[in-house]
Amino acid sequence: MLEEDVGFGDITTNALVSSTDLAHARIVARQPGVVAGLDLAAFFLADLGVNVTNRLSDGTRVAANTTILEATGAARTLLTAERTLLNLLMRMSGIATQTAAMVAAAQRANPQVRIAATRKTAPMLRVFDKLAVMAGGGDPHRLRLDDAVLVKDNHLALTGSVVQTINTVRRRVSFTAPIEIEVHSTKEALAATQAGADTVLLDNMTPVDVSATVKAVRQLALARQPRLEASGNITLETVGAYAATGVDIISAGYLTHSAPALDIALDLRPVQTAHRAKGRNEK
Repeated sequence: MLEEDVGFGDITTNALVSSTDLAHARIVARQPGVVAGLDLAAFFLADLGVNVTNRLSDGTRVAANTTILEATGAARTLLTAERTLLNLLMRMSGIATQTAAMVAAAQRANPQVRIAATRKTAPMLRVFDKLAVMAGGGDPHRLRLDDAVLVKDNHLALTGSVVQTINTVRRRVSFTAPIEIEVHSTKEALAATQAGADTVLLDNMTPVDVSATVKAVRQLALARQPRLEASGNITLETVGAYAATGVDIISAGYLTHSAPALDIALDLRPVQTAHRAKGRNEK
């Protein structure tokens, strides 16, 4: 990430700042929110030879103008790393903040429901996006395609019925992999449940339809009930209605593809070394 920003060198900083200058950095959240990425920021700065002197923990809720991290080191390094560091913190904290808001809104209607992310993440940033969701109190869902079976509508378009597809997967995939399947009606949800799906994903259904499907599935006299997940265009404004249906999980791409970045800034001040102080006193 840093190489992408620096290129062949920070010509502005190198022209204006001496390689021996030290500075103290204070990173401030200008907006209220839930901060995330501070552990990674500390690792990033330490790797560059910067000493982190104080930081909050990921998942901490802060008021506006709260100092979330402080560090001291080479002024050139801090200036050069500033934008990369802030971009990551702003994105992750924005995701964590929106996740926390969605968790709170959902759990007011259903204290047991879990809010989960999707794979709608920025390319190459998935691990950071998912960590931010977790910092906000959400569940990461799948990190990669090899985590679990998740049969989507385009799979079904090529493989056949819900029951046939589940049976095929069960024959061909290790028993250690949970099986989730996406459905679009109560009829398909009942078929998936009876075929033994571990999780049934109710995709792009209204809260009314989700509620009816949850009731129908729960009424089946089965020893083992699947987890029920609602997904599809769910936002902070609608999540409460979906939570009230009684689903176990609500997944929302919104958390990682539409959460606004949290406003975070880095303020620098020079550090006076003993050598410089002595020189000034002699003058």
